[in-house]
Amino acid sequence: MSQAKVIVVGNEKGGAGKSTIAIHVATALLHGGARVATLDLDLRQQSMAHFFAHRRAWLDANGAVAPVPIEFLLGAELAKAPDAEAVAHFEDAFDRACDQADFVLIDTPGSDTAVGRAAHGAADLVVTPMNDSFVDFDMLGVVDPVSLDLKRPSLYSETVWNSRKARAVASGKSIDWVVLRNRLAPTEARNRKRLDERVQALSRRVGFRVGPGLRDRVIYRELFPFGLTIADLSPAIRPVAMSLQHVAARQELRALMGSLGISGLDGEERLAAQ
Repeated sequence: MSQAKVIVVGNEKGGAGKSTIAIHVATALLHGGARVATLDLDLRQQSMAHFFAHRRAWLDANGAVAPVPIEFLLGAELAKAPDAEAVAHFEDAFDRACDQADFVLIDTPGSDTAVGRAAHGAADLVVTPMNDSFVDFDMLGVVDPVSLDLKRPSLYSETVWNSRKARAVASGKSIDWVVLRNRLAPTEARNRKRLDERVQALSRRVGFRVGPGLRDRVIYRELFPFGLTIADLSPAIRPVAMSLQHVAARQELRALMGSLGISGLDGEERLAAQ
């Protein structure tokens, strides 16, 4: 029986950085020596699938070597298929991914879909990035517009909660849930303390952990067209000029992986100068 660990990156809001988190977690695991399978369920946008296509093309064109995942592509046409057909295709790809990998990493769309719900139900770990604003918090919980007191969990929180209950009943296993404070501004925002208080209150109510995400750094966007991340940079792979900020970004990625409780990156300092 497969022992693959299933990581689902999800929320029901676009623009929170799901695909950025997914590709960085995947490449960090690859550099840690793991076999990683990827499924991109955002069937219209397919940012993660495009990223790894760029990666293969850039590596081939530059005669460079870097680890790549085992990709299971579902195809954009499946977005228009009936729910039962879409879920059946997902389940087939998912079963094959679990048989071939140590980790199965699934990027989900920023909306409620049948395949997205199926993926959450299969997860060992759900990773939910949120930006530093009440706009993103609304995806997790509803606050009173006058007092800003937490009123209730959102529909997405209820989706994860229901997935956890169903998983516990079906297999006796639990689903770990980590909310990442993603794309934080370098300076302290005026509403951050109020937001932190609501996030912590909701975490106690619905049972997620809070961890650090990735800041809004140019390097993350700069490397995307090449299909590369900060984990890939080395004396042999440097498509952009290096700086101390890139070392800080690498430490940021290490902190993210630590908060998820999974190892990644190799022991060698790949950013060392030639």
